[in-house]
Amino acid sequence: MALYETASSRLDRLIQDSLQPDAAFLGQVGRAVHEVCAFLREQCFAARPPPRPRVLKVVKGGSSGKGTALRGRSDADLVVFLSCFKGYKDQEENRTEIIWEIRRMLEKCQQEKRFEVIIEVSRWENPRVLSFQLRSRMLEESIDFDVLPAYDPLGQHVSGYKPSPDVYLDLIGSCSRGGEFSTCFTELQRDFVMDRPTKVKSLIRLVKHWYKKYVRPYKAQLRQGESLPPQYALELLTIYTWEKGSGETDFSMAKGFRTVLELIQQYEQLCVFWTINYGFEDEALGQYLQSQLRKRRPLILDPADPTGIVGEGCRWDLIAEEAKFCCIQRCCVDTYGVPVQPWDVSPEQTLKGSKGVCVRSVAKHEARKQKAAELQPVLVSSYSIPALAPQELEKQPSFCSIL
Repeated sequence: MALYETASSRLDRLIQDSLQPDAAFLGQVGRAVHEVCAFLREQCFAARPPPRPRVLKVVKGGSSGKGTALRGRSDADLVVFLSCFKGYKDQEENRTEIIWEIRRMLEKCQQEKRFEVIIEVSRWENPRVLSFQLRSRMLEESIDFDVLPAYDPLGQHVSGYKPSPDVYLDLIGSCSRGGEFSTCFTELQRDFVMDRPTKVKSLIRLVKHWYKKYVRPYKAQLRQGESLPPQYALELLTIYTWEKGSGETDFSMAKGFRTVLELIQQYEQLCVFWTINYGFEDEALGQYLQSQLRKRRPLILDPADPTGIVGEGCRWDLIAEEAKFCCIQRCCVDTYGVPVQPWDVSPEQTLKGSKGVCVRSVAKHEARKQKAAELQPVLVSSYSIPALAPQELEKQPSFCSIL
């Protein structure tokens, strides 16, 4: 049944029956990821003369890595961290050569009939990603892959521990565009979403399904150079909504969804951020964060990368238009046609933080339910920066630098 025709009391059933991937789907994606990872680690650079690049680690990102994949979406993002990249600029200057080498070796494996690949030709002179479709005797259907070579600033990252401020100061000093090197922090992006309770990830799936079915058609209204806010922005907004509105592992799916839609309509006031991976303790980093948080709304700061304002410059007005329409559909009203009441969530972050919600503690609760290992608590905290007047906003720098 279509979302707009689904009763608000049946949203959990819709997610379970239509949106959540089944075991067979997850197993297929897992086998494909294993096959590509083995290729990257063992074969991809083996024929190159010394000093050949060494694969430090391969991290599964995207929705499949975060645990928010939709049923029927057979795709996977793999970030390949390589020893040949000694810094951010090195990655920027040399990733094209690495992408071409991966492509050459994939085509060689295809000639040897190990698997079949259909490679998407990039229109960019210096591409960030190699996209291809994989077919194999092991797989029932094809899987779409995005492989992104990256510098490794985190090293052997331990989940739940804050990176050193020096990691981010180096990033700020190296980038010229916000979020330019966000792939380097894929592990932090993945953990930030993956650690959420199961029902929060179900709410994210519902929001992503709404975006895919009802928002993407607005692309036809975009002019050249314009774009819709990315799904990652809505993932973060959904997590913020849950933290501020509930914080419980069990909650009303209709209220959660309705609140996300309400905040989207208030996009001109949005200021959402976390200090789980970076904060204001270091003076130089704190000054940079304050300058970021004074920028024009809507502002959703990537919790893994302080240079990245997710959805900056996008057509939030179009997605807000559809959110308003969604609020009068069956999925957002009760049996008597009365609108579902959203949680009381401010569009702007406050000094109260996340109501004391402890991400790792919630994850421990879920883990106990699933008989998994316990995780060490890490408190999500926040900080409030008032918005500047319009004339002051114009003075704010558009490039990433230490102010």
